[in-house]
Amino acid sequence: MSDKPEADTRLPSRRIADDLRASIERGELPPGGKLPSERDLASRYGTARNTAREAISILQSEGLVIAQHGRGVFVRPQTPLMRLGSNRYSRRLRSETGLSPFRIEVTKQGRVPKAECRSVTTEPPPADVADRLGIDPQTPVIRRENWYFADDEPVQVGVTYIPVDIAGDSPLASEKKLGKGSIYARFEDLGYPIARIREEISARMPNPEEMTGLAMPPGVPVIEVLHTSLDEQRKPFEVTRFVMRGDLNGLDYEMPIED
Repeated sequence: MSDKPEADTRLPSRRIADDLRASIERGELPPGGKLPSERDLASRYGTARNTAREAISILQSEGLVIAQHGRGVFVRPQTPLMRLGSNRYSRRLRSETGLSPFRIEVTKQGRVPKAECRSVTTEPPPADVADRLGIDPQTPVIRRENWYFADDEPVQVGVTYIPVDIAGDSPLASEKKLGKGSIYARFEDLGYPIARIREEISARMPNPEEMTGLAMPPGVPVIEVLHTSLDEQRKPFEVTRFVMRGDLNGLDYEMPIED
């Protein structure tokens, strides 16, 4: 019986990726920790820089590391950004902070929020949105497309649909920037305070536009939240479809139990 160790048949890039992954799992490379440079990895393993680059790409595709232009590659923080369903629409918090629900919850979790409204148009809604709003699918609505970032990393996109007769000639119908308190403060200005919400949550694989816009690694699903805002008479006044990166987001809800 030979005591000679078995030859390592892994590709060099796979061997480097496996070693780095093990270091991440053991905590030797902690969340936020910087990986060795391609040059250092190539020197350590006696490979070309392209091989080291391929190893890092493997870890990126697994969602374990993130590259920051001009700074290097870092271990991705393991704590997901939580959607705090129990209080994200709180009127009190909105009044105290002047922030939108997304900015409130991201700030509360020690991250830096950013939101970009990329378009405001008028067009017919998708069938499921029309059903939520109780309107004919051919009836045009205001469509607002927003992209959301935490620490400059894209984490979700939200497309909001508002009946034209509710938005009227208010900023909701035309302005990208909605001012203090953002969208729900403007709804209150129009006499539509948010009193209840309904949310359907599902998971699916992203389409090509979502993969590109959210900078998603292959094989990562998205969480889709179809949100409806209702006023005190339980009348729906807006529907938003949120598409969230499954590797960066979580959901945290607390609610009373009905009899």
